[in-house]
Amino acid sequence: MNVQHARKARRGAAVALAAGLALVVTGCGSEEEPRKGPVAATSAAPGKAGQDAKPSPSADPTAVLAVLKGQEGLELTVNAVTRDAGGFVTVSGRLKNTSDTAAVISSHLSGDETEIIKHGNSLGGATLLDSVGKKRYYVLRDTEGRPLTTTRLSSLEPGATTSVFMQFPAPPATTTEVSLQLPTFTPATITLS
Repeated sequence: MNVQHARKARRGAAVALAAGLALVVTGCGSEEEPRKGPVAATSAAPGKAGQDAKPSPSADPTAVLAVLKGQEGLELTVNAVTRDAGGFVTVSGRLKNTSDTAAVISSHLSGDETEIIKHGNSLGGATLLDSVGKKRYYVLRDTEGRPLTTTRLSSLEPGATTSVFMQFPAPPATTTEVSLQLPTFTPATITLS
């Protein structure tokens, strides 16, 4: 990711933060009755900046869009795949230890790029593979080389889960399916909204 894109992402983060604070302040004094029934999910995800608040059918945290099986009983369940107007795709889900023993999160998940490895364990080795367009999309990084994914992963106790996300450059709008690949995990096909 070049410096210009990183600056745009930071600017977008500042705008999103300001907009979010304005919405929170506006909603604090409301005298209205709370809405009953299900709340629509939005396309916002952890670590994303400058998002449109459009409902997304794949943003349901209980939806299972794909399951990737890893070593030591680790399982990555993909719950949401959102494409935003800023040219990003965010994959969100849950990493679970399905085994009876504690699972150490392998450093292989960070990939082998020096810039990402120096920031600790992460999902920085994840890629999206567009087999039709014959392109591979790597996890985005900020200006300091930190991957735009869940970081500081070390271990999971038996049966424990943790929320995770990965952010990628968006493939062209004509690309509707990609393969999510994560080192030491089986790949899975996911549909882009």
